[in-house]
Amino acid sequence: MKEQEYIKGRGAQKNTNNRFSEFSNELRDDFLEFCRVEGEISDRNKTQYLPIFPKTIVNKVDSPDVGMGYSMNPYQGCEHGCIYCYARNSHEYWGYSAGLDFERKILVKKDAPVLLEAKLKSKSWKAATIVLSGNTDCYQPAEHQFGITRACLEVFLRYRHPVGIITKNALIIRDLDILTQLARENLIGVNISVTTLCEDTRRILEPRTATIKKRLETIRQLSESNIPVNAMLAPIIPGINSHEILNLANAVSQAGALSFGFTVVRLNGAIGQIFEDWIRKTLPDRANKVLQQIKDCHGGSLNDSRFGTRSRGEGKIAQQIKDVAHLARQKYFKDKVFPKLNTELYETYKGGQLKLF
Repeated sequence: MKEQEYIKGRGAQKNTNNRFSEFSNELRDDFLEFCRVEGEISDRNKTQYLPIFPKTIVNKVDSPDVGMGYSMNPYQGCEHGCIYCYARNSHEYWGYSAGLDFERKILVKKDAPVLLEAKLKSKSWKAATIVLSGNTDCYQPAEHQFGITRACLEVFLRYRHPVGIITKNALIIRDLDILTQLARENLIGVNISVTTLCEDTRRILEPRTATIKKRLETIRQLSESNIPVNAMLAPIIPGINSHEILNLANAVSQAGALSFGFTVVRLNGAIGQIFEDWIRKTLPDRANKVLQQIKDCHGGSLNDSRFGTRSRGEGKIAQQIKDVAHLARQKYFKDKVFPKLNTELYETYKGGQLKLF
């Protein structure tokens, strides 16, 4: 692989066409040709933070395949650069590409804490766990600068409202003081994503994420602070990390996780061509095998949009993954239980204190 063919520190290696703009590829090609002729650098590989101002922040999740009823995302786009991320397609709704734009144009919702408080003050709102990072990671690098996630956690604590977190970044430990207070009243559950135990795989699969060592240490620190942790061994990608399921389950269990979940990778929307371009550049010797095995899990396609099967797949390979995951639960999580979060404190608080507003 030639050096110039691979953009270091990024997952996607190109910008795909935005399906909502018929001119996006044409404009980009014209720009690149101009840079070539003029001798200018067309791609500086820098991240941009762009403020946006949504009217609401809490989203109802209708998908039966996702274990959450409500989510909120302080950021859109994610600098972690996970090549398989299903959220890439959402960037197209903002006029950007699901490829490099998703990793380098991060939309920042500075008003998220205010919008969240307005939601919790609403007379019609009934307590239900709201998950931070239903779409993109709330502890991605942008959080270092903006601190929006921490401000939102302060709102959840003030209103004694249950909150879930999904992340693969050790930055969550920064907020251990707030998380510990939430945990005392059973108001917090954390999901830490651990996709592989191999650092070489992690570097190309999830280039700007915390190391595996740091993620396991994060699980340990959270667990020792009595903060319940579920490990997300997801996605399982045949031919890349499918052989690691038992070892992954053992590692996160020893670190203190109370449960784990998994999904079989599916490459919906623009992600199929982004992933294929990536794997032919990073793992060319096994690209065809991996792509074929993914297709074998989804009826001959890289994607499956059917509820009930899209996250688990079907066929022999998907069944093997399911069987190994079942064995892992029996072997490493037999006597562990992830708790249900408390909704009663908020209702009590709302019934009393919120009358003052």
